[in-house]
Amino acid sequence: MTVRRLIARRLRVGLALLVVVSALTFVLVGLIPGDPAHSILGNTATPEQYAALREQLGLDRPLWAQYGTWLWDALRGDLGDSLIAPQPVVSVLNADLAVTLPLALGAVLVSVTAGVAGGTLAALRGGAVARLIDLGAMIGLALPSFWVALMLSQYFGVQLRWLPATGFTALSVSPVDWLRSLLLPVIAVGIGGVATVAKQTRDSVDDVLRQQYVQALRIEGIPLRRVLPGHVLRNAAIPVLATGGTQFVAALGGTVIVENVFALPGLGSAVVQAALEHDLPVIVGAAVYFCVIVVLANLLVDVLFALVDPKVRIGS
Repeated sequence: MTVRRLIARRLRVGLALLVVVSALTFVLVGLIPGDPAHSILGNTATPEQYAALREQLGLDRPLWAQYGTWLWDALRGDLGDSLIAPQPVVSVLNADLAVTLPLALGAVLVSVTAGVAGGTLAALRGGAVARLIDLGAMIGLALPSFWVALMLSQYFGVQLRWLPATGFTALSVSPVDWLRSLLLPVIAVGIGGVATVAKQTRDSVDDVLRQQYVQALRIEGIPLRRVLPGHVLRNAAIPVLATGGTQFVAALGGTVIVENVFALPGLGSAVVQAALEHDLPVIVGAAVYFCVIVVLANLLVDVLFALVDPKVRIGS
């Protein structure tokens, strides 16, 4: 299968997945007790005012009819308007995406960089070094991301005042302050994935080092520093790529909690606030955004597989 056909197939599957995810989210959120009319009008309005607002927003219609209207508009690129904020859902989520996406990508960068370095070192050195790296990685995996976020914010933000404890600075305002505001959240989200990447890297590098062609190169006197990048790491990259893809999905989930700890205006914070206010269009729109990001991330991993290993093109 060519890369182009692989992309087309994955996109078709992704489109079907988007419909399923949006429908499930719409139904499940619609069944949660709560009334957006109360969030908008407060507790002092009359029953007639609540009923009139529900009719105006279309909330008095059956749930399947509401979803049908939403899906028709979504297929044309319109995710509706927020029930609470007087602006389109796309505008709300695009602004939040500018926070969540760099946070998730930065967390994956931390996980993959530290994990590959630690896993490679553990495979090459073995012994006490490998056990020490495994111990440190497992401690990072065992620590909850929200606890790590709180500790980082308290120590580096409140006590030492090296970095902001909370808040976010836009990239357009100050690139340096933007980086500083994201550094602690990125570490909090990414530290848990180091163990997974390190374990997969160590196993993959160990397996490649045992291959006959690698041992033959070493017997011929070729130093390890020349064998490692061109032969060992390249052939060990495929399982690590798969792990990196799963870490990106895990990082997206981790942003929901960490964004609230550091008071970042991202998709996670938007979902929590929308859930409290029962703002259905924002919740469903955020689910669609998360799903699109996951589909594209998996597509990128599949394409990298096809480019690194030609057998993927034939077998997929």
